[in-house]
Amino acid sequence: MRAIWKGAVSFGLVSIAVKLYSATEEKDIRFHQVHRTDGGRIKYQRTCSVDGEVVSYDDIAKGYDIGGGEMVILTDEDFAELPLSTSRAIDVLEFVPAEQIDPILFAKSYYLEPEGQAAKPYILLRDALRDADRVAIVKIAIRQREQLATLRVRDDVLILNTMMWPDEVRTPDFGFLDDDIETRPAELAMASSLIDSMAGSFNAEDFTDNYRAALQEVIDAKVEGREVVQPEEAEEAPAAAIDLMAALKASVERARKARDSSGTPSSSDSPSSAPTKKAAPAKKTAAKKTTTAAKKAAPAKKTTAARKSTATEKPAKKSA
Repeated sequence: MRAIWKGAVSFGLVSIAVKLYSATEEKDIRFHQVHRTDGGRIKYQRTCSVDGEVVSYDDIAKGYDIGGGEMVILTDEDFAELPLSTSRAIDVLEFVPAEQIDPILFAKSYYLEPEGQAAKPYILLRDALRDADRVAIVKIAIRQREQLATLRVRDDVLILNTMMWPDEVRTPDFGFLDDDIETRPAELAMASSLIDSMAGSFNAEDFTDNYRAALQEVIDAKVEGREVVQPEEAEEAPAAAIDLMAALKASVERARKARDSSGTPSSSDSPSSAPTKKAAPAKKTAAKKTTTAAKKAAPAKKTTAARKSTATEKPAKKSA
């Protein structure tokens, strides 16, 4: 990994030199725009809309549109005079419980690595955060933009999560929020049953990007000159249900069947039914692994019952 930023975490009077690395990367398959007939790459030129001339990067400035066709042009000197006090520092502002932060605020994740002799204070802050079970609210300036962020611990490494500012989160304004819509208790109970039947423990490794895998297969087939095998069509989404209760009941049944076919018991199953299903196989398995003495003892019990019924059944048991 290549560091994209260097600075220091300011923790009270303690300064911890760190390097910043991107913690995530997109695995999307990227394409170039090409000429359909000969495959040539498409190039773009930066031209001025006023005189039509091609403009180099050195002659490009930032402009702010104030409306009415007027533009305010800002120079590098204008940006240099802005008060970015956190340009090379990660200032810790406060420590808060993680559950107080709405996930909608999170933007991007970065790893922090201690630099030089900063390993000990780095570990001190890491362990203190873990023991306090809190996250640090910080400010950082990345690419000339001051951002709010959090510091937390993951896999013994400090993670910096940049955040949106509160005024960057849109307020939902939808018509149905003003409608007086009520749900019946029976519908709510059935919806809760559906949630219970689909309940599980999240493991990110269980999920894959099927579209990207299929697209990569198409690309590989093109490169190798072989026929592209079309993936199986996904099950069509059911039509909108008129009867909400009927749709909920059908969903619960489908979820339970899916649980049964995968061998995973549903959390909505009754306590008495789940163990009963597993009791018989468990005894059979144990019987296969018993000692020789145990095997001899079992027929002895059956012999007593056999004498009461018929004398011919005993040899049959021994031969089996």
